[in-house]
Amino acid sequence: MVSLKIFPSDIVADMNGLKDRIKKSLEGKATIYKFDEEPVAFGLVALVAHILMPEEASGVMDEVERRLKSIAGVSEVEVLVSRRIA
Repeated sequence: MVSLKIFPSDIVADMNGLKDRIKKSLEGKATIYKFDEEPVAFGLVALVAHILMPEEASGVMDEVERRLKSIAGVSEVEVLVSRRIA
């Protein structure tokens, strides 16, 4: 499981819409375990996405980051932690 902090490019009124776009962009590569919202500053809220992805496949992390960064409304993606789960 990888936890990524996703910064929107602007203050987002509809976080559910952004969450849906993120889920759709990762179909076939990874699965969203859950989302958390983290206040950043001045009304800006970042999403922390906890993403399940196969460990044995190579290049999955790079592909997930590339897909997330290509979503309209996403300005930056930061890896917080990567860990194995049972």
